[in-house]
Amino acid sequence: MNEIRKVSIGADYKGSSMHYISGQEVLGGKYTIHLIEIREGRVCIWIERSGEVLMWKQFNENMPISIEFNINF
Repeated sequence: MNEIRKVSIGADYKGSSMHYISGQEVLGGKYTIHLIEIREGRVCIWIERSGEVLMWKQFNENMPISIEFNINF
C-alpha cells in the first residue's frame, strides 16, 4: 500500500484548492496531520496531539481530489 504524502481538495489545484500534507501543523499549530488515507472510497485526514489521534476531515469521491504519494528511492 502506498503512503499518501499530500492531498489537494478542489478543482483549481494552483488556485483555490486546499492542500493537506502529512506532518503539517493545523488548527493554529495545536495539532499535526498524523495520517492521510483512503478508506471505503473516501479520503480521511487524521490529526494528532499529545499521542491522541482523531479523525479531522473526510472527503467523498464527489470532490475533486489530487493525491501525491511518498516515493522513497
